[in-house]
Order: sequence, then structure tokens, then C-alpha cells
Amino acid sequence: MPDIVTLGELLIDFVPTVTGVTLIEAPAFKKAAGGATANVAAGLAKFGVPTGFMGKVGEDAFGHFLAQALEQTGVDISALRFTREARTTLAFVSLRADGEREFIFYRHLDKDMLLMYSPGEVDVEYIRAAKAFHFGSISLITEPSRSATLHAIRAAQSAGLQISYDPNLRLNLWPSPEAAKAGMMLGWPLAHIIKVSEEELAFLTNKDLEGLEDLRGFEVAARTLWQPALRLLVVTCGKRGCRYVTSRFCGQVPGFAVESVDTTGAGDGFVAGLLKGLYEHPQADQDENLLREICRYANAVGAITTTERGAIPALPTAGQVEKFLQAYQ
Repeated sequence: MPDIVTLGELLIDFVPTVTGVTLIEAPAFKKAAGGATANVAAGLAKFGVPTGFMGKVGEDAFGHFLAQALEQTGVDISALRFTREARTTLAFVSLRADGEREFIFYRHLDKDMLLMYSPGEVDVEYIRAAKAFHFGSISLITEPSRSATLHAIRAAQSAGLQISYDPNLRLNLWPSPEAAKAGMMLGWPLAHIIKVSEEELAFLTNKDLEGLEDLRGFEVAARTLWQPALRLLVVTCGKRGCRYVTSRFCGQVPGFAVESVDTTGAGDGFVAGLLKGLYEHPQADQDENLLREICRYANAVGAITTTERGAIPALPTAGQVEKFLQAYQ
């Protein structure tokens, strides 16, 4: 049985074969397995951490491609489900010359709920046998996946698992910004570890990014979102690395300069690196030096992921990360 279980979306990312273009300008696309929580599962499995994924795809060629892609990384897919009632989701993603990303999702809007678990499909014993549980905000958008996600979290809580959350902001998937904020915050009080980008922190705290640049201003904003169960909040800052907040301390860890070709999955790679460190050192939130080392490792994973196209294909192995870090010693 896996030690870490992730629940959420699994989809096909189509990324341009050239960098710095809009979706209109892209001449061709590369097919790659993706989906935020699936990326985290694949990243952990590549590090050798026993990991399982819970989700659903269409009973079609793309769905089986995704199942094979996850399994090839070492992820346990015994909890993956297939449906004939909806097609596997496709996402076209580009990194423009200005550094911003564009997303277009090809989905069955009236059948999206069929590509997520319903509460009755959640294998609670599969979750309870693990040590940690990770989820995202996409499965909180509609029913029945919202109830299924909350049901899974309750199972993880009852078994004493470490719970981590990545409230990915995808405004075009929510009815409104207000609904997005409410939905993202639904999972907030349930997690021990939360990772957000600085843009997501600004969105959730109603702050301008400029107001978060100073470490003191950042800490004040971050602590407005603190909740009793939370042990660690990490905020990714792109090339500048990351910042962290615990109940005892706050700090930042610089990133790595690399030649990026595609940032798809970089944040998920970071989460995988972070969870690997916390899996090996569960009390790292009490040791700032150790936490800084874990964040540095996670920064390296995120940086490496941007040097290839696609998410899961670009996620590095532990050996690749160690080799990368040795070059910066």
C-alpha cells in the first residue's frame, strides 16, 4: 500500500513545441500527462516514495495513455477509475514571451463531475493505510467531487495522516472570483501543510503583489490565513525561490537560475520535493535549518521541471536533483 495518497485531476496537457508563443501562434503541440495532484504523485514516485493516485479518466485512448504514464513513473493506480460517460480532459497550455501562461481546457462541461470521484467511490481503507494525503482545489469546484474530496479528507483525519493542500487558482474553471476564493478556502482549515504561489496568496488575502515583496509584509499577510491545524505554509515565488511560515519562524530560500522552456508542473514538482522532505523528516517544521534544506531541494525540483516540456515527463528523479544541487555547492 502507498505511504502517500493524492486525490484529484488527471488530464492531457498539450504544450507548444516552441517557447514564448501564444496558443494562436503555436505551430504544434506535444502531448504530456498532467493534472496538479497527479503530477505530485508522479514526482514522489520518481523519488522512490510509495505513492498512489485516486482519480478518474475517460474510458478512451487518452485515459489509458494517462494510466500508463502514471504507472510507468511508479505510481500505484489501483484506485484510478475509468468512465464511459465522459471523455478525458484536455488542456492546451502555453508560456508566452511575457512569462504568463495561457490555458484552454477542452471539457464536457455538463459531464465534468463524471471525471471526479463521488463519495461512494472513495476507498477509505486505501487512504487510512497511508501516512499522508494530498489534495488540491480543482476537485472542490463541483459536486459530487467536492463531497468526495471532503469525505476523503475526513478519512485521512480520522487515521491521523499528514494532510497537504495546494489551492491551485484556475479562475476560468470557477463561476466567479468570489466562488473561487470561497472554494479554495474550503480546504484551507483542513490541512497541516499548504503550498500556494505568491499570486494565489495575493488573491486570497486581497493584497497587491508589491505589498508582499517585503518579508515582513509577506509574513503579516500569510499569518492572516493561519489556522489551528496548519504547521507549514510555503509560498513559491518563481525564479526567486520560496518563502515559508510556521508557528515559530518565517524565512525565504533563494531559487535557481535555469533556462526555462515550459513552466507547466513546476509548482507541482516543488510540492513533490517538499513532501518528500517532510515524509523523511515529519518534524521539519520545528527545525528551521532542516526546513530550509527541504525548501532548497523543492526549489531545485521546480527549476529542473521547467527545463523540459510537459509536466510528468519533465519531473526529475532523485539522482537528477542531487546532481543538479551538487553543481551549486
